[in-house]
Amino acid sequence: MEKGTTSTPHDAVFKQFLRQADTARDFLDIHLPPALRQLCDLDSLTLESGSFIEENLRAYYSDVLWALKTAAGEGYIYVVIEHQSSPDAYMAFRMMRYAIAAMQRHLDNGHKTLPLVVPILFYHGVATPYPWSLSWLDKFADPALAKQLYTMPFPLVDITVVPDDEIVQHRRVALLELMQKHIRQRDLLGIVEHLTAILLSGYANDRQLKNAV
Repeated sequence: MEKGTTSTPHDAVFKQFLRQADTARDFLDIHLPPALRQLCDLDSLTLESGSFIEENLRAYYSDVLWALKTAAGEGYIYVVIEHQSSPDAYMAFRMMRYAIAAMQRHLDNGHKTLPLVVPILFYHGVATPYPWSLSWLDKFADPALAKQLYTMPFPLVDITVVPDDEIVQHRRVALLELMQKHIRQRDLLGIVEHLTAILLSGYANDRQLKNAV
């Protein structure tokens, strides 16, 4: 979260109001969805300093970050106001980025678990009602597939548990995988047989052999 931000008239008014704990408490009590409101202890609001908005965008957006206690531990409420008259079609994605930045700062401050960060957009533009989805996944060509991908564990290639006999069968990546698996071994005599099998397979090209040496 950057410090020494450049203030604009829009930015100043927004922050003067929502940086006051009583005002922020009323705002959140009124506007948080009931399920989220039940998770949040609004009496524990603590104002955080700085801004996640890029400097070249601060004429168009302002933000305020409040720390608070939630039913799941420490968390944050992150409120963004959009000052431009034409709403940003990618605002949900932008807010996701800022929420992740808040999580990163939380980790940088020595915490060991990720906090819940609740992003809220305050909109007062010309188009009404607000015309865009606030699910960042909806900006993908296939939102259902994106949701499946980003709500499941990411693919893992744990070469440490793959048997050498199996690695040898991995065609053009076999040499890379075998070398990386045993890279911390000083004595590579134990894998000479497998290295020979890979070389005899014909899949390892001259560039790979040069890089492996």
